[in-house]
Amino acid sequence: MLDLTQDVGDLTAAIVDVESVSGDEKALADLVEEALRALPHLTVDRSGDTVVARTFLGYGERVLIAGHLDTVPVAANLPSRVEGDLLYGCGTTDMKAGVAVALKLAATVTNPARDVTYVFYDCEEVEAERNGLNRVARDHADWLAADFAVLMEPTDGVIEGGCQGTLRVDVTVRGKRAHSARSWFGVNAIHGVEPVLARLNSYEARLPVVDGLQYHEGLNAVGIRGGVAGNVIPDACVVSVNYRFAPDLTIEQAQDHVREVFDGFELDFTDAAPGARPGLTHPVAAAFIAAVGGTPRAKLGWTDVARFSALGVPAVNYGPGDPNLAHQQGEYVSLPLIAESERAMLDWLRT
Repeated sequence: MLDLTQDVGDLTAAIVDVESVSGDEKALADLVEEALRALPHLTVDRSGDTVVARTFLGYGERVLIAGHLDTVPVAANLPSRVEGDLLYGCGTTDMKAGVAVALKLAATVTNPARDVTYVFYDCEEVEAERNGLNRVARDHADWLAADFAVLMEPTDGVIEGGCQGTLRVDVTVRGKRAHSARSWFGVNAIHGVEPVLARLNSYEARLPVVDGLQYHEGLNAVGIRGGVAGNVIPDACVVSVNYRFAPDLTIEQAQDHVREVFDGFELDFTDAAPGARPGLTHPVAAAFIAAVGGTPRAKLGWTDVARFSALGVPAVNYGPGDPNLAHQQGEYVSLPLIAESERAMLDWLRT
């Protein structure tokens, strides 16, 4: 069993030591469900390996705290170990420390100042269609209803508002095949990508301010493929480009921008996910900022706050892990920072 009365650092270690690679979260989800069902002030539901626990105290305001249970594959970094004030192990920073904080809150705050929903979900680290939040939003949307949400993503203890959107596009250059010994009879498509790369090299990224936070966009080649054989002039070459755009743009507006940048080229949009505005204008967010302290910053990346935003729930990222350590073999989290995150969120829920 998970002992939710123990120190939050010890609880983090206990959670880390339950292996839960994406798609194999059942053992941890079972433990989380068992621990939460033992708390009489919570109503607990489950969908697959996503566990949702809610208070129903009759307040006119509800906040949601979410964290994913899964990790990337283990890299000889289990079981966890402590060195000084650092806890090492798979998923320590991303994001079992945040999950431990949320579980401590669920157990400790029996009479919060507003109703609370806790969501512990599966399959965040893999393709979007497997994401537990997607499944719950589709099958049990009422479980996710809230006025404001905090996603316990690793942020090094700093509030990060919203998130960037992302899209991928294949830019294709056509040529004409020929024998490489008689190359003048063909048109080399690989040589033809030079104008595509030139536009990327000269591109000036936007630095828009959205709801008071500055984002930094990026348009970059992330792959290139072409070639038929060692003696053939290739007739096609594809440059894969990733555009990370600020949340003041819709997917359609971001696609239009890419079309402008690569005007005259053949484009195939292969993937896209919308961003989320910072979500800091809601009165509940102001109380959260006051409790946590510090200066919020923009989230430079995509997170599941976008899923909450799509449901009409403003959301922020906040967690004790260092995002720069996520997915590394030497991943670790600061034990004092876990304790500080717990303290700040206790103050918020009780105020």
